[in-house]
Amino acid sequence: MELDQVDGLAATAFEGYIVRKDLVRRFKGQYPVPTYVGEFLLGRYCASTDPGEIEEGLRIVERQLSERTVRAGEEELFKSRARERGSIKLIDIITAKLDQYTDSYIAALPSLQLREIRISPELVKDHERMLTGGFYAEIELEYDAIIAQENSGRPFGITSIRPIQLSKRDVLDVLCRGRQQFTTEQWKQLLIRSVGLEPDHMTTRAQDVILMRMVPYVERNYNMVELGPRGTGKSHLFQQISPYSHLISGGKATVARMFVNNASGQRGLVCQYDVVCFDEIAGISFDQKDGVNIMKGYMESGEFSRGKESIRATGGIVLVGNFEVDVEHQQRVSHLFGPLPPEMRSDTAFMDRIHAYLPGWDVPKMSEALFTNHFGLVSDFLSECWNRLRAQSRALVLQNRIHFGGAMSGRDTTAVTRTISGLMKLLYPDSEMSVPDEDLEWAVRLGLEARRRVKEQQKRIGPAEFRSTHFSYQLGQDGVEQFVVTPELQSENHIGTDPLPPGQVWAISPGSSEEGPGLYRVDVNEGPGSGIRILNYPAPPAFRESMKYGEQNLYARAKELAGDRDPRSHEFSVQLRAFDASRSGAGLGLPALLALCSSLLGKSLKGGLISVGSLNLGGGIDPIYNAVTVAELAIEKGAITLLMPVSSRRQLFDLSDDMATKINIQFYADAREALLKALGD
Repeated sequence: MELDQVDGLAATAFEGYIVRKDLVRRFKGQYPVPTYVGEFLLGRYCASTDPGEIEEGLRIVERQLSERTVRAGEEELFKSRARERGSIKLIDIITAKLDQYTDSYIAALPSLQLREIRISPELVKDHERMLTGGFYAEIELEYDAIIAQENSGRPFGITSIRPIQLSKRDVLDVLCRGRQQFTTEQWKQLLIRSVGLEPDHMTTRAQDVILMRMVPYVERNYNMVELGPRGTGKSHLFQQISPYSHLISGGKATVARMFVNNASGQRGLVCQYDVVCFDEIAGISFDQKDGVNIMKGYMESGEFSRGKESIRATGGIVLVGNFEVDVEHQQRVSHLFGPLPPEMRSDTAFMDRIHAYLPGWDVPKMSEALFTNHFGLVSDFLSECWNRLRAQSRALVLQNRIHFGGAMSGRDTTAVTRTISGLMKLLYPDSEMSVPDEDLEWAVRLGLEARRRVKEQQKRIGPAEFRSTHFSYQLGQDGVEQFVVTPELQSENHIGTDPLPPGQVWAISPGSSEEGPGLYRVDVNEGPGSGIRILNYPAPPAFRESMKYGEQNLYARAKELAGDRDPRSHEFSVQLRAFDASRSGAGLGLPALLALCSSLLGKSLKGGLISVGSLNLGGGIDPIYNAVTVAELAIEKGAITLLMPVSSRRQLFDLSDDMATKINIQFYADAREALLKALGD
């Protein structure tokens, strides 16, 4: 393997805290332990770039794993060794419970099939997680022959426990110092490699989803859903990477195990782990009818009750599962929460507690090429740093820099802020580092999209209550309002309900004697200079004429169309995009003028709007002779509002009742009225 620049930076910045991730895969499947257990040992003995040191360390790790892990069928061999030697060391998951009949704790080691092992109360008190699902540790197990001869004696006993996780206190300082040597893109690469994946073989979109999967580890009480095709590694991060997460796979989830045992007072998984992940969510159910309601309450407030006592916890809830069909078909037959259990899938109150819905369909199926052979941070070091970051917040990074649009409710704003805070902690673990606008905007767009995906599903179930889903933001006080969409709802040749960026307008050309009507989009960008530059080469003559009429009308009526902004001191770059067989761009004078005004004013036109109209040099509106055909095409393309010359009104009496109810047709008498109706404010 050839080291690249990120490997070199990692070796310098994190000496002793990195490991080659292909070494981890060498042991995967050979021994009955999760990936992070093997990485813990590799980090101890192989945290080097020197091939000789790595080979020596590998021999030590292999010896320890072969001597201390119990394969199926070796249980009696290890018990015998404990008897003959007096004690043995092994690596296993340890659980414990209170034996109320003897007033003592007893531990269990599943790999040895031992369920009644002596353990001191002090060890249990120091490692309470063994009471709620357990954890992996290096364990010293003794055998006492004298106790074995007693009636109901427990000859096996645990004398020491060393959890498989880092215990140094300065790990976050190390991470913060090292981060300063990386660019943002290099740091993203290292993070993705640290969970065993290779970013160079992924799209930018897939990389963003992988980074979003990490947010529950650094943000307290963060609730997330990811549904998608099988085999995309949705549960990998929550099962193999960190000792601070717990995976529940299918079956029943008990309220006592999740939250609190009312009989004993024992705290549940959400108190003991940073992340509790439900895998194969479609098969999950609670043992009590009010289980989902308890979880809803916890996801909202981070609290649950035991009698009169209110208990607070910080564990996040992650739900992952599979679609049986592709995402397009899933949206046609149901909504994107369809694979959830019946008691959750149509509960809009439950959905409202979800901070982010990740598009699992944007991650490719796991293959050998997607696993990295490069260096990454040792899992226990990284998970320990993530655990420390949970105590911090990056919400202040938004202050006076990002302004959200009016469509967002209080819960929406909270959810998006939490996502942004988590992403900022991942990218900038040092709160003193300055965050550039482009990185902040990247996080804002991801946060808005992931929350809007939740909102769109609520809208499908309760359209009256959740009708406002046009999420937007503004960067700085003078920034342009930007709208964020969920890509799975968009289609290239279909009008969405979201406003386009300033300078862009959907238009229908009425056609000509040589071609029929067709859908177009006119895109205009303004900058310093003067005049209009059409980027299409060669520019269709009919569209060039439409732009000329739009330009002359803008200059002639600049005061009433653009206020105090002088269009002659701006250069406009124009591009025409055709979406049907029609290519000439004939009769697009009014849409061209609207695009120029929108760009000059820095304001978006209304979402779902299509404009139609041909201008002449004198400012008049030319009549349209096929208004019914144009209206039917607008409906076919998914338009909400159709802006047409008032001279077309009588023709539209021939539009069928069925068609007329599917679109809002607004008429205009001149260009100024058309602009005011297109802007909507």
